[in-house]
Amino acid sequence: MQRILVTGGAGFIGCNFVHYIMGHTPLHVTVLDKLTYAGNLNSLSGLPAERFEFVHGDICDATLVESLIARTDAVVHFAAESHNDNSLKEPRPFVDTNLVGTFTLIEAARRHGTRFHHISTDEVYGDLALDEPRRFTEESVYRPTSPYSATKAGSDMLVRAWVRSFGLRATISNCSNNYGPYQHVEKFIPRQITNILDGIRPRLYGQGSNVRDWIHVEDHSAAILAILEHGEIGETYLIGADGELPNRIVVEKLLLQMGQPTDAYDLVTDRPGHDLRYAIDSSKLRRDIGWQPRFVDFDAGLAATVSWYKDNEDWWRPQKAVTESDYAGQGH
Repeated sequence: MQRILVTGGAGFIGCNFVHYIMGHTPLHVTVLDKLTYAGNLNSLSGLPAERFEFVHGDICDATLVESLIARTDAVVHFAAESHNDNSLKEPRPFVDTNLVGTFTLIEAARRHGTRFHHISTDEVYGDLALDEPRRFTEESVYRPTSPYSATKAGSDMLVRAWVRSFGLRATISNCSNNYGPYQHVEKFIPRQITNILDGIRPRLYGQGSNVRDWIHVEDHSAAILAILEHGEIGETYLIGADGELPNRIVVEKLLLQMGQPTDAYDLVTDRPGHDLRYAIDSSKLRRDIGWQPRFVDFDAGLAATVSWYKDNEDWWRPQKAVTESDYAGQGH
């Protein structure tokens, strides 16, 4: 590989992957991003011009996608509508981007014989009971519960069908919840951090007992690169770092780190269809490819994330008012 195309590379996980690639490989990176509210071109500032190109466009634009993939050795596909609350309010953009966009990309990739890696989510598996020991594996049954997770499940199935039917040289990864720098303030951890910085009490759905399996975004980036280089075509790999925590505990850790009482939060009406627990078994990835997470101390990773948001208010401040207005309209 010499040139890769990263879709959604101005979004949270995508931009972190681009920075990781630039720092760990000699690859030339082209980012294709629609720059919706979740994309931020400032997240890609400072990258070397001789190895980086940004293209403003839509993954549903077949002509544009064809022209980019024709000169690309591999595609890493992050681009997605990804916010559960938004999918409940307006599902159509999720169908367009997550299904039609993925179809457009894999059609071009199969025509050119281009290596394709599809980024997905553990939410396609539905949820687990809070008190059961089971975790998701590559063999878990798909049980999506929201328009977001249903469209991501559909995009996974499209990729698998194109591998089987057309010989698409593709792999898939399903990852647990990411945290770290450059994450939009609509998401759970940055929303709580920026609310605390603004003197606003964090809010938790239900009783705050829902469990998420946290992974630092740099560990996710390292896993994707390892799969791209060493993964077996047609295989799916789950990416997780054994970071299960209830949302209430995450908020209490943030409050403690930021000098606030650990009970300084409010509970609000639970979200419809709110998944109880996610948990990833990443033993296949660790065994077959040799990947291991580096950021295994969640408190340390959380502290570094808090510091990033404190130091980069110019990056997140323009997003904040609109985000909170949207949440207020939903009563949250």
